[in-house]
Amino acid sequence: MTDALLLVRARELWAELAGIPAEFSPSGGAKVVVAPSSRLAPPSWTGVVRIGDAALVTAPTMRTAEMVADAARKMSPEELVDIARLRAVLPVLDVLGPASLFYLGRDGFLPAHEGTAVEQLPIGDSSSDSDGAGAGGLAALLARSGKEEADESGLEDISSPAFCLRRGDEVVAAAGYRSWPRSVAHLSVLAAPHCRGRRLARAVASAAVAHALDAGLLPQWRARLCPSQRVAVALGFQELGTQLSVRLGDAPLSRGR
Repeated sequence: MTDALLLVRARELWAELAGIPAEFSPSGGAKVVVAPSSRLAPPSWTGVVRIGDAALVTAPTMRTAEMVADAARKMSPEELVDIARLRAVLPVLDVLGPASLFYLGRDGFLPAHEGTAVEQLPIGDSSSDSDGAGAGGLAALLARSGKEEADESGLEDISSPAFCLRRGDEVVAAAGYRSWPRSVAHLSVLAAPHCRGRRLARAVASAAVAHALDAGLLPQWRARLCPSQRVAVALGFQELGTQLSVRLGDAPLSRGR
């Protein structure tokens, strides 16, 4: 899949997630729309997604949209996902992200062959110990990683089989994906804290990516942290954009601030 086609498919996905008829400007720049039901951000927040040289911004109200559009006229799409730049021109109360967005076509896939057997658990086993491993199962991996990392991974929400590596009876790494609109497979990966740095995440992620590609899906990798981004790049993913969510106050900053 060419870079241009990856860009088009990524933009189509996020435009659909806006929840209203919306699109990225083909000539670049930012487009701001009012979309109270947008999935680009939590309810009542403003969502910003940059794909290539264009950004799509969804605002919960007309007032917020006007405020952001005024700021966006003075900023590049890259600046719109820069927290420091946003804080300088908008009344930012809270932030989620930014996270880098990576995509992969079959021709660019670099599968990992680590010489370790990756086990495939049936769909539905990702949030329980029904794999028969008791305290060493997938649920135990989530628990040992802590709530913040488990939530960040999204592994509990996958709709695919889970792809796992074990050390003895203990699941030490797992990956899968959740089916998103536009035939996109949103990847989830997690490795046990005491087993990181051993390329285990790469091995299980490779199996999940291969499964998604075989199903005709477009793999998407969303990552805030550098280690996760490095795994994506090692598998051939291309960084095409950035996602950021902000909760804004009611009034714009004064020009003198």
